Amino acid sequence: MTLHLIKLCVGVEEPDELVKWQAMRRQQKREAGLPDDIVHITRMVPKRAGELLDGGSLYWVMKGSIRCRQRLLDIETFTDDEGIRRCRLVLDPEIVQTELRARRPFQGWRYLKAEDAPEDVSGEGAAGDMPPEMRAELRALGLL
Repeated sequence: MTLHLIKLCVGVEEPDELVKWQAMRRQQKREAGLPDDIVHITRMVPKRAGELLDGGSLYWVMKGSIRCRQRLLDIETFTDDEGIRRCRLVLDPEIVQTELRARRPFQGWRYLKAEDAPEDVSGEGAAGDMPPEMRAELRALGLL
């Protein structure tokens, strides 16, 4: 059974900013001779890793709404230089925009059930060309 994670994307307001930031970090890693995989390091290690790696994604909350997701490729535990156990979430480089879904601020990450995850934005037709806020408002009105 697929399970997802949800996390605040602090300092980023739009999915395009996340794309640019991750591209910059990958370039820096390549220049330093390091693997250029996309990782997000957290303090807590998910106990339900098997479910997360069965097609799960990390959903990013930006400006109070879920806006996009990245598929989880691996979950690695490690100990940092200070002897603290940490978790490395290895993410697919592709960032998929989702329907906007309001979300209150929270700390760390949370599990997100597959049935509670917003749909991907297909980008096809008139609805895909609309700004995300307009699409969310039309959906709330039952017009989309």
